[in-house]
Amino acid sequence: MNTQNNLQKPTLVNVIAWMTLASGIVNLFWGIAASGTALASVIGIFCIPITILPTILGIFEIIYAAKLFSNPAQPVKPSTNIAVFEIACVVTGNIFSMAVGILSLVFYNDMVVKEYFARINGIAAPAVPAPMTEPASVPEPEPAPVLPEPPAPPAEEAPAEPEKPKKPRTRKVA
Repeated sequence: MNTQNNLQKPTLVNVIAWMTLASGIVNLFWGIAASGTALASVIGIFCIPITILPTILGIFEIIYAAKLFSNPAQPVKPSTNIAVFEIACVVTGNIFSMAVGILSLVFYNDMVVKEYFARINGIAAPAVPAPMTEPASVPEPEPAPVLPEPPAPPAEEAPAEPEKPKKPRTRKVA
């Protein structure tokens, strides 16, 4: 029996997939609209490389969301790169994509999501610390090391002959 077919997707993975798909569609239209607007002016023509980037990101987002939606689940890793580029879309004025990128990064750090991606990729799941039922024993503090006492300062000797006082130098005015 294939265990890949029996994997239940966590809710957060489905949320990531739906958010990424929605952000991909918004980025496609955002990039096309921004590129069309940029073509309307002479200065905007030089900005076309920047306005095309949301369109390219939108295509990658839709492909990634399709992989997350696939049944049976395809081996796919969490795409933090797409999430970071979604956040960077704020440069083009796309606040929605930025919010999706931030939420995706937060959801990727959830233990259930990490375990799901580890299972579909055939990697050992990250170790989850066992809950502590009884308090751990606290080691006794070690006694402070005894430092030797510093040597006593030598007895002061009689001062040598006092130096002659120096005469103040006077300047001659020319």
